[in-house]
Amino acid sequence: MPDLTLFKNGAALPDYLRNFNDDFTKSIASSGSGGRTISIKGGVFRMIVGGEEVAKNEDRAMNFVVVAAAPTLGRAYYSSNYEEGAVTGPACWSADSKTPDPSVSAPQSESCATCPENIKGSGQGESRACRFSRRFAVVLEGDMSGPVYRLQLPATSLFGEPKNEKMPMYAYANFLAGHQVPISGVVTEARFDTEAAVPVLKFRAVRPLSETEVAVSRAQGQSDEAKVAVDMKYAASSAAGAAVAALPAPAVASEEAVVPVKRAAPKKPEPVAPTRSMDEIMSQWAGDDDA
Repeated sequence: MPDLTLFKNGAALPDYLRNFNDDFTKSIASSGSGGRTISIKGGVFRMIVGGEEVAKNEDRAMNFVVVAAAPTLGRAYYSSNYEEGAVTGPACWSADSKTPDPSVSAPQSESCATCPENIKGSGQGESRACRFSRRFAVVLEGDMSGPVYRLQLPATSLFGEPKNEKMPMYAYANFLAGHQVPISGVVTEARFDTEAAVPVLKFRAVRPLSETEVAVSRAQGQSDEAKVAVDMKYAASSAAGAAVAALPAPAVASEEAVVPVKRAAPKKPEPVAPTRSMDEIMSQWAGDDDA
């Protein structure tokens, strides 16, 4: 199965079943709250709905369309190590990587730049305990009018140099920008980097969207689902009094993110100057099936 899909045969949900008001199914479903997330925990694409894993795809790659992104990098500090099955949120977090969010009950510092958890070596090995991440809203290639998913990428999937045609997210976005192509106007392949010790995604463009698909992508990017997906919010746990993520981000909590610049937001790579037409680029990539 190339992508996470609702049906085993890969079919998309027909229009007459979308947004169906079905209290019967809701009464059977668990009371868990939260939206839809694609997690990369354990090097596997996992579909999380309402805080529960409902499907997974063990293929090394999947295709989707990025329809929205959080405006800035976020950061999060977890006071304890990640435990399998545990739903624990960060002890301190920031939506802009500058200051702790006002909702944090016990900020580690007044400023992220001077925080002791932002010092190299404060985490495991030479890493920092407080980790960068950024949230994206994506829709699956085979069901672009369907649900919007949150994809939260750690620093290891955001920063770094491109290798062949597979790039970290920022290098990939700058490559597209250099060719004046919007990321929401192409199908993006996300592929696990098999050389990395922790789950790391690399990206490349598969094909341009059709005019009809572009209209769908733009509408999805403006939807309430997309706004929720990219919003950097965490909710407090009423049971334990600890911070619990409104949507789980186990891939971030379980990875050691290598931040390239100490106590400062990393610089993005310079945009790549156009050298070929986009049709040439897409034509070459669409037929490239290398591992």
